[in-house]
Amino acid sequence: MTEKTYRIGIAGASSLVGRELSDELGESLLAAADVVLLDEEDAAGQVTSAGDEVSFIQRLEASSFENMDFVFFAGDRLGTKKHWMEARRAGASIVDLTYALDGEKDVLVRSPWVAELTGVVAKAPDLKTPAVTSAHPAAVMLALTAGRLKNKLSLTGTSATVMEPASEAGRAAMDEMHQQTVNLLSFQTLPREEFDAQVAFNLLPALGPSSKVSLATSGERIRRHYAALADGMLPELALQMVQAPVFHGYVISALVEFAEPVRVEQVEAALAGDHVDIVSEDSDPPSNLSAAGQEDIMVRVSAAVGEHEGTRFWLWLAADNLKLAAMNAIACAVELRRLRPQGKVQ
Repeated sequence: MTEKTYRIGIAGASSLVGRELSDELGESLLAAADVVLLDEEDAAGQVTSAGDEVSFIQRLEASSFENMDFVFFAGDRLGTKKHWMEARRAGASIVDLTYALDGEKDVLVRSPWVAELTGVVAKAPDLKTPAVTSAHPAAVMLALTAGRLKNKLSLTGTSATVMEPASEAGRAAMDEMHQQTVNLLSFQTLPREEFDAQVAFNLLPALGPSSKVSLATSGERIRRHYAALADGMLPELALQMVQAPVFHGYVISALVEFAEPVRVEQVEAALAGDHVDIVSEDSDPPSNLSAAGQEDIMVRVSAAVGEHEGTRFWLWLAADNLKLAAMNAIACAVELRRLRPQGKVQ
């Protein structure tokens, strides 16, 4: 008997998160796997990379999933809806990064980091689980920090303002923000197909009525995923969404409340650990720029009232949204690995 070599498919490999995922797989516990890059016909044939290897994107079709152990869906929602049952019938373990499977029967929203590192134990996947949805990066950021605080301190409330980057809506949204920036500086008409609003050099709590990007949908998804990860063990999340004029990276301003007075140092100590980088006041504050390419969630803690002690504290969080999404999805696949048959490849 030899150890099984996994075969992994990335459906939607040309997307922003698909490219990030292919890079992260090469540094993960699944690095030895055979990775196949898949996408719709218009992206097939493109040359890209999977880890350190140059690879071609293959056309996505029903037969693509034969002998696959894991399939990550990282393209658009319509593509996931169209192909996920084909992957399931082929016997693959499915991880959805497009959120298309939200609400499907027995599909679980997962972040193994939250389950393993906070003491919040939500339902884990089993052999009856058809797929898992990789939890939204902002929900992971908020549930992981709230879980850490609840585990060590008397956390009673969490509210947050989430600043959404253009890359969370895909390449078309990034391109439109870029073109708006260029056009504004040259006094030209702004393109509005994606946002139906001026998002360059602007902060908005809602977008235009014809926008293809929906802050309300994103906010509802973050609330729903946070609740799934919390499993009733964390305070309910009060949430405000803001479209930020940035291409990449989440920044979140969160207010956390405790039943008893604590000090900044206690909050920092409770938050510290795997996947969290505590940034002191002696260093530059976390930002979407400083978080780019970083694996950890960067957090700065400050007292809401007074200097060091109280019952309310501000958390300023920043993370690379694409890297965090890819790493959480890989953690989901590693969790599903225990359900795969061991030994020789069949």
